[in-house]
Amino acid sequence: MIIDINYIIIDIIDSVFYKRLISNTGECLSSKKLNLKRTMENNEMILPIIVGVIALLLLFKMIIMVTEQTAYVIERFGKFVKVAHSGLGFIIPFIDRKAAVMNLRVQQLDVTIETKTLDDVFVNLQVSVQYNVSRTMVKEAYYSMDNPKNQIASYIFDDVRAEVPKLELDDVFAKKDDIAVAVQKNIANSMEKYGYIIVRALITDIDPDHKVKESMNRINAAKREREAALEEAEAGKIRIVKEAEAEAEAKRLSGQGIAQQRLEIVRGFKESVQDFKKSLDTVTHEEIMQFVLMTQYFDTIKDIGANSKNSSILMPHSPGGMRDFQDQIIKGTYVGNQLDEDINTDD
Repeated sequence: MIIDINYIIIDIIDSVFYKRLISNTGECLSSKKLNLKRTMENNEMILPIIVGVIALLLLFKMIIMVTEQTAYVIERFGKFVKVAHSGLGFIIPFIDRKAAVMNLRVQQLDVTIETKTLDDVFVNLQVSVQYNVSRTMVKEAYYSMDNPKNQIASYIFDDVRAEVPKLELDDVFAKKDDIAVAVQKNIANSMEKYGYIIVRALITDIDPDHKVKESMNRINAAKREREAALEEAEAGKIRIVKEAEAEAEAKRLSGQGIAQQRLEIVRGFKESVQDFKKSLDTVTHEEIMQFVLMTQYFDTIKDIGANSKNSSILMPHSPGGMRDFQDQIIKGTYVGNQLDEDINTDD
């Protein structure tokens, strides 16, 4: 009985374990089938995404956006195909490629050139050349020249060293615009076939040797000093002339004043003599003249004494001298009257 019970227990345990094993196995198979189904569904969803990404990538590689004043050089398997200008463009992805980006804006190239003038003076010239790529000749500009800036600089060197040695240093400063125009024309003719347009050439600086500049400054300073001396002398001349003219005018006016003064004095003498004679009939003309002269003498002495800065001396300095002066006047008057009578008698 004991053995049978053990067998029965064993059978029960085996039965339970077998059922559980079968149940677990079924669950595993179901889980695998479910996972496989989910994987297939996920693959079906990923495939369109991959196709979409590839399509977007191809579309992105196909479209090109060219900015303003720019041109793209497009090649296909290494061969030129076209030039794409500003705007929206299309190429074949992975077959066409963008070989170069050409700038169509005006660019500037600065070159410093040392050369010699006609009078054997070495100068450094700063030359600025403004240029741009022709819109219709982008292909030639890209494929014909390997290093455009260096090659344009070589043309600038050649043309400047051909023009400047024809001129002296002063003419180089005076005719720098003519040199720039000549350089521009020569370079423009040479670069036109390569697709480059020379807009303008400018000579922005002329720098001779330091000693030459010092000499030029001394020469200019001497010229300025000479001009200043000439102007100063001319001003002095004008000043002297004007002073002389002013003095002459002053003397003329003074003479007119003195003449008028003397005329008034004579008129006053005449009236005084007439009044004096009316008062004293017995007084002679000589006495009246002597009296008037003495009066004028004392008035003159008074005027001289009144001016402290006056250095005049009256010769002879005595009242008795008026007698001699009166005799001279009377004699002069008498001689004048005699000459008038003789002239009238001859007529």
